[in-house]
Amino acid sequence: MSVLSTTVRATHLLTNAAWFGGSLMGAVGLNPATREPDTARERREAADTGWNRWGPVQGAAIGLHLLSGLGIVADNRRRVFAHPPTTAAVVLKTATTGAAIASSLAAWKVGETIGDTGASADDRAQARRHISWLQWATPVTTGALLVLDAYLGEQQRGVAGLLDRPMGRR
Repeated sequence: MSVLSTTVRATHLLTNAAWFGGSLMGAVGLNPATREPDTARERREAADTGWNRWGPVQGAAIGLHLLSGLGIVADNRRRVFAHPPTTAAVVLKTATTGAAIASSLAAWKVGETIGDTGASADDRAQARRHISWLQWATPVTTGALLVLDAYLGEQQRGVAGLLDRPMGRR
């Protein structure tokens, strides 16, 4: 395994971890915390500040995640195309990545509506209803990507595993 392959794989995992962790923190911590200020203006400012600071980091993580994913597929192209379980996992991972991107973009768009003082009260109320479930879509899909990465890693390592008996003992 080359240093470049290791770097690309590490980038892929770290950027997914950032994407997963940031979206989970938003759903568990930031979004509920923005309900605590007294006025609607203060609530919007708190949410806007947090998400505007995180947005560029998440955007960079998503971009690097996609690029490193392409690098991994290129590096493992023979296995991806010749080994049916790997092919199926890569197809599923690609679809799940698309769902994670779609959920991230949808949450961003809905969040903009919530923070838009020019939006009608009905539009903002509808956006709050959407974000109540949509905020969980990104951590679920990016968590699924982490599981698929673990599955693909297990396919590469061979027969012996942590819980297998040592070779000398039967």
